[in-house]
Amino acid sequence: MSKQYALLHEKIECRTLENGLRIAYIPKEGFSKTFAVLATDFGSVDASFTLDGTRYDTPAGVAHFLEHKMFEDKDGNALQKFSVTGASPNAFTSQTMTAYHFSCTERFEQNLDILLSFVFTPYFTEENVEKERGIIGQEIGMMEDTPGWQAYVGLFEGLFHEHPVRVSIAGSVESISHITPELLFTCHKAFYSPSNMALVVCGAADFEQVCRAAERLSPRVPTRIGERHYGERRDTVAKSLVTRKMQVSQPQFLLGFKDEPLAPGESKLRRALLGELAVRVLCGDTAPLYSDLYAKRLINRYFETEYSLIPEGAVALMGGESRDPEAARAAIEAEVRRIAREGVDKPLFERMKKAVYGLHLRVLDDPEELARMQVGAMFGGEDYLDFAALFDTIEASDIQTMVARWARNDHSSMSVVEPAEA
Repeated sequence: MSKQYALLHEKIECRTLENGLRIAYIPKEGFSKTFAVLATDFGSVDASFTLDGTRYDTPAGVAHFLEHKMFEDKDGNALQKFSVTGASPNAFTSQTMTAYHFSCTERFEQNLDILLSFVFTPYFTEENVEKERGIIGQEIGMMEDTPGWQAYVGLFEGLFHEHPVRVSIAGSVESISHITPELLFTCHKAFYSPSNMALVVCGAADFEQVCRAAERLSPRVPTRIGERHYGERRDTVAKSLVTRKMQVSQPQFLLGFKDEPLAPGESKLRRALLGELAVRVLCGDTAPLYSDLYAKRLINRYFETEYSLIPEGAVALMGGESRDPEAARAAIEAEVRRIAREGVDKPLFERMKKAVYGLHLRVLDDPEELARMQVGAMFGGEDYLDFAALFDTIEASDIQTMVARWARNDHSSMSVVEPAEA
């Protein structure tokens, strides 16, 4: 199926193979690099699942550990194979997805074969799993020494009672000590089924050749996907405030508002766009509140905003460095209540809407980011390039409705990393 986006001067070719693997190709004429990403709808929050009648409550960090080990092969390492072809490979694990990707200027077909082969062919041994434990342990240590990451983890501990999003993506040194080759094989079987995955190519390639390669190198018959468990959902937050002490010069904070999960049939892409726009209207870098907080030295130029969708939940978050996190929180929450009560200033709404729309237009010139956005949209049954039409459906009243949900009692939490005492 081919979809044309005349307004964006873009098109996309889409196909779903008989085994359920979804494939999308976005051509980019005149670009020197081609980017491909093969992703599975399996992230750090999918730690508890039932497969073939057996329940598995896996150690924290198993999805990230699996990502590291997938590059191992019986005849070497996929990274070494990519180095021969001149490609630039990498991978990442988020709360909701694991993705493997490469970019190249030549030998695309050979690189695609390497990608498809190692992702669909797991190879784990006691020896290579034990070796990886030390490598990932060092990575965990670096993350635990990063104040911004500690503030991020602390925020989700405050916002949720049971949801596995409370746990760091990489887990802990203790948790990964319980990961075995057998467990990795089980997770691969449960979530690396073609019907739970998507392949996106952006650049210069032959779409039919891409589909043929995927048919040849992916399993012919999809396996059953694990049934996920996220714990009991509660509307209120677990803690209003979470604090940690680290070697920082001044406090770092993240303030989060717990939002409603997606409703049945609701567009995931539209909700994400609406959330992104709402946090920018509230305190984006050209919003009145941002200027006020900056003038009072309650924030600095490193202040950031984000809207995040997770299974059975959603979160609006904002923060950075501050000499007085409590004062910053009070000002932001006061503005949340004001918008919920009075609505959004129309000129501000229109200006922010154009700004956010422009940010998404810029993605079209970045094949790597465009492919990542597309694969995320595909897991919601949508195409990223539909963002332009979806923007037209968003009104100022939608922002007010969303922010009103954040204004409810016991729906906000703040995580603060404070300077450790000398």
